[in-house]
Amino acid sequence: MLSETELFPADMLPDMIDGFLSQPETPDIWLTAEQHGRAVGFCYVVPEQLAEGAWNMLAIAVRPAQQGSGCGAALTAHVEQVLRETGQRILIADTSGTEEFAPTRAFYHQQGYSQEACIRDFWAEGDDKVVFWKSLK
Repeated sequence: MLSETELFPADMLPDMIDGFLSQPETPDIWLTAEQHGRAVGFCYVVPEQLAEGAWNMLAIAVRPAQQGSGCGAALTAHVEQVLRETGQRILIADTSGTEEFAPTRAFYHQQGYSQEACIRDFWAEGDDKVVFWKSLK
């Protein structure tokens, strides 16, 4: 799925979710959306270390053929509800400031996230880190 979306290299995923896969008591949340028994999207969120009630959406992806169908919005809404039910305060999401990621930034805006920060040249020279924020209260 990550290879299809081309948002970040699929070989990064195992390291990203290592804690989720190796720790049975992890607080991390992994959601998968399926259509006709096939995974079409996923969302992965983790608690921010040293921050009370703050979570980070490390990854959300939807297969290109299903993008625009509401799958990503449903995944986001569900994870937000799970976090609300456990008393969490905020959810952030980091993305790239490049033109290639303009649809991703538009998605976060459409889901009610506000752009909270921009760190210049974070991912690489000319590739800013854009941080989105949403209150879960």
